[in-house]
Amino acid sequence: MTILCIETSTSVCSAAICKDGEPYKQCICREGSNHARLLPRYIEELLRFAAEQDLSIEAVALSEGPGSYTGLRIGTSTAKGLCYGLDVPLMPVPTLEILNEAARQKGIEGRLIPLIDARRMEVYTTDDNGKARAVVVENEASLYEGDDEVYYFGDGAEKCSRIFTKPNWHFVPGIVPEAQYAGALAESGKRKEENVNLAYYEPFYLKEFIAAQSHVKGLK
Repeated sequence: MTILCIETSTSVCSAAICKDGEPYKQCICREGSNHARLLPRYIEELLRFAAEQDLSIEAVALSEGPGSYTGLRIGTSTAKGLCYGLDVPLMPVPTLEILNEAARQKGIEGRLIPLIDARRMEVYTTDDNGKARAVVVENEASLYEGDDEVYYFGDGAEKCSRIFTKPNWHFVPGIVPEAQYAGALAESGKRKEENVNLAYYEPFYLKEFIAAQSHVKGLK
């Protein structure tokens, strides 16, 4: 399959074209939350690339969350619009699995602990069965109690590095979820749902979104 992949769950924005599970081209920005501005530009560039390579988009793979509420909404609305316009299915892929795949692609082996920032000392991670969960981090035992070598990474990891002191816990910087890894996961059956109903599909927030009252005068 030729899949257009979208990842906007963190401050990093990326989109990619994957064919038969292999990345062909990726556009990525690691420098902050500019998703609404950058993602349409990336999509346009990738669709032009696909046309030049005579590739027909057969599906859209979306990093479904958990992660940034705003980022997930931008990615989801873009993906749904593309699916309607191209008449192709949507393939949601768990964001934490994409983050794990990014680590594996960089040669990291052992116990993988993906961490996505969820504000303060809370992170999104996975349990022993790979299920997403939100955890308030107090020490290593908050995440894992085994004695094997542990590698933790993601945008929620750096704030935890000062309290993880066991010698078998290793902080790996620079690993983020990237769109180029979503294509292979979507094709290999890691996607969460089959036959997604576009009209009713929502991203996987994990935690309920609570809007705070604005303190800006006139916006109440």
